[in-house]
Amino acid sequence: MNIAIASGKGGTGKTTVAMALATCYARNSLSVALLDCDVEEPNVNLFLKAGIDTTEPVSVLIPEVDEPSCNGCGECERICAFNAIVLVRAKPLLFAEMCHSCGGCYHVCPERAIKEIGKEIGFIESGTRDGIAYAGGRLNIGEAMSPPLIREVKRRHSDSGTRIIDSPPGTSCPAVEAVKDSDFVVLVTEPTPFGLNDLNLAAGAVRALGIPFGVVVNRADIGGDSFTAEYAKRGYDIIASIPHSREIAEGYSRGDCVSYIVERFRAEIENIASYAEHQARRNARV
Repeated sequence: MNIAIASGKGGTGKTTVAMALATCYARNSLSVALLDCDVEEPNVNLFLKAGIDTTEPVSVLIPEVDEPSCNGCGECERICAFNAIVLVRAKPLLFAEMCHSCGGCYHVCPERAIKEIGKEIGFIESGTRDGIAYAGGRLNIGEAMSPPLIREVKRRHSDSGTRIIDSPPGTSCPAVEAVKDSDFVVLVTEPTPFGLNDLNLAAGAVRALGIPFGVVVNRADIGGDSFTAEYAKRGYDIIASIPHSREIAEGYSRGDCVSYIVERFRAEIENIASYAEHQARRNARV
């Protein structure tokens, strides 16, 4: 089962919830993996502190043009939906950062003047700690295309009974890539106007993907009753509420707030796990 932890905005406590949920599974002696798919700003292992066993580079294919063989027909430019390859004075000019590695230009070139070469975009590290299998991606500085790296992270630890996917915030391509094909999505929010607005956007994206989801409200006691009414109005299932806590904040600053959350809010974390499993099984039967 794949459970994605997502949010409409950064700073809601998404990674903290992902860590707490994985720790809860591990303490119950269940097979669990934690995948850090927030490859532009990975921080899961700052808290997990897993020993890294392997580090693997990840590459994508981009075109390389043999200019003497090119006749300047422009077929490569016409097929590229992202303007990654254009003709300047009948010579192809490649913008590698815009290439989506679709291979279209390679296949349509009548002169076979284009070949595909590997370009390293980042790496994946893997390890274990306290019964939690870990894998996380890190995008190279300056790279624009994170979905290929996210896809590679999601291939790791496929033999684990439950995989917790820490997704990038927001609703752009990286976030969608991380949550798609999940069995359940936990949307972490905060009771503020920004939090509610971005929760609505994230919920819309997850609904479009046809994945069941539930909402975890972090720092739940700072927003007042008006937000509770708004959640109900939009039909959100609130599966857990975690109050604002100085102890959690102090633990976070030390890189160790998870143990406190699991001990103090164990019922809430276990409720997230049981609700996710129930909804995932129910969705599988539909």
